[in-house]
Amino acid sequence: MNGQQLIAADLLAAAVSAAAWLATAIAVASGRRRVAVAAAIAAVVSTAARVAIVIALAGHGWWFVQDKVTLALPLLGLAAVTAGLTALRRGISQAVVPLFMTGYAAICGLLFQFLWGYPASPAQITASLALVGAATAVTWWLRQPAAQRAAVLAGVGAAVLGLIAAALGFLPGDPAPAAHPHHTVSVADLRGPVEPAPGGTVKRYALTARQAEITLASGQKVAAWTFDGQVPGPALTASVGDLVEVTLTNLDIADGVTLHWHGYDVRNGEDGAPGVTQDEVAPGGTFVYRFRADQVGTYWYHTHQVSDRGVRLGLYGNLIVRPRSASVGTDLVLPVHTFDGVLAIGTHDGMDSRPVPAGEPVRLRLINTDNTPHRFTLSGSAFRVVAADGNDLNGPTEVRDVALRVAAGARYDIAFTMPSGPVALRIDDGPVGVALSGGASGEHQDTSAWPELDLTSYGTPASWGGLDARPDKDFALVLDRGLSIVDGKPMYAHTVNGGAYPNIPEQIVREGDLVAFTVVNRGFETHPWHLHGHRVLVLAKDGKPVTGSPLLLDTFDVRPGEVWRVAFRASNPGVWMNHCHNLTHADQGMALHLSYEGVVTPFHGAHGG
Repeated sequence: MNGQQLIAADLLAAAVSAAAWLATAIAVASGRRRVAVAAAIAAVVSTAARVAIVIALAGHGWWFVQDKVTLALPLLGLAAVTAGLTALRRGISQAVVPLFMTGYAAICGLLFQFLWGYPASPAQITASLALVGAATAVTWWLRQPAAQRAAVLAGVGAAVLGLIAAALGFLPGDPAPAAHPHHTVSVADLRGPVEPAPGGTVKRYALTARQAEITLASGQKVAAWTFDGQVPGPALTASVGDLVEVTLTNLDIADGVTLHWHGYDVRNGEDGAPGVTQDEVAPGGTFVYRFRADQVGTYWYHTHQVSDRGVRLGLYGNLIVRPRSASVGTDLVLPVHTFDGVLAIGTHDGMDSRPVPAGEPVRLRLINTDNTPHRFTLSGSAFRVVAADGNDLNGPTEVRDVALRVAAGARYDIAFTMPSGPVALRIDDGPVGVALSGGASGEHQDTSAWPELDLTSYGTPASWGGLDARPDKDFALVLDRGLSIVDGKPMYAHTVNGGAYPNIPEQIVREGDLVAFTVVNRGFETHPWHLHGHRVLVLAKDGKPVTGSPLLLDTFDVRPGEVWRVAFRASNPGVWMNHCHNLTHADQGMALHLSYEGVVTPFHGAHGG
């Protein structure tokens, strides 16, 4: 079983165990011995099964079992032993309260992973013990004669006070400020160049953020936030060596707007992270971004101010950088987005027909601008995956009848030679896609059973440039959910190492460091992880090294139960956002900063996701 399956099995075993222990207590209290025996057997079996599952889950990493080993199973085992000893010494009828205590302990362990998550701190463990103790005391109190109940109120009150005190203890305070050398550099000074490279030109663009109504191909009208009144915004294109200069104006987006160049390693002051690298651009304001086009490939831009809402409503567009001597052929940029529940490529919410002559080279640039992954399938032709997140793959081989799972924010480029028959690209095995032919869409081929292509074993191995050496800095990011404080408000947050933005300590690196991350998902949702300003090399997934082409990514999907190991060279000084690119998750706490020593930010507004 993989990590996700073991997490689900553990959850099921925990739920059955809690229900069985409580059923045993209720049956004993009501004198139904046969039911009590059956429930007790189920309780013991499900508890033993959970122990076995936790042992198996431990093989995937301590992160997945820390709360279970330090709290849930010891507490359940202690309560169960107490109930068993009481039944042996005093009779089963006298074990009602210990049996209820065992049920409460099982529930507490079950709820812990939902309410608090990783890591299990001393304060959280104390709160859990106080909760079980208080529930057990109330149960014992209710079973006493009315005249004796008042005598235990003080004890129950003390347990409740202990619970409250311990619960308050786990709420995070402000993280300690990062230590920096005496000499510092402001991110406001880390701006892009003002001249193109030799042979390049200046590509000037002006984008105006404003509200507008757009019309999808089906005729459906959508109220949107747009750049220049269109979604996607105007396509930004450049050749290697060009200087890209973009003037952003905000006409009427009240929440403010910025431009983030997703996957493009711009200088820190051009990154568009409000409250970190700049202030948001308010209505009537402008901001000029400059960067040199030195990364060939498929990228995109989007607002990073209130990005969960802004991107969803349409503040995004394509950024394509080509070699100066680009090959001739059909080159289609296909941004996928969901408008009010309607899936579309660009504004085409059905099959978009494109005539392509047989024998012509075709390149399809797949961009996922949504918060969740999409599944792309190509029928009618074999193809090669030639690039991922703008980075060329080494020795890509032809594949067919396979699906490509593209993470939120990620991009895949696929290439093939147009055959004589129709070719169809479909999204999520449904009716939305692109038909390449003389205009006919072709018969809808069922692609739902096609397996996913695993890029960690695709292509030809090559040197990793030393990024698999012993790192100078090694960080673990454990992704989970739990009660925390987000921007000063209590929330059931998406957490990193038990904290939520901005209450997560910065990751401090030095320029030149080899930095490694272990990203662990012990929750129940997929988290597309995205580090600004850097591309990371994937070293391993679930402990298995990459065996195909070197895989440089800026966004990678960490599914439930998965463990990713990545590395990069710290070569772009700044204060960088490091966050989940399900922008709802980022808005609910799953974000932190990676900061270079000596770099500080003068911007301290609330970063809007």
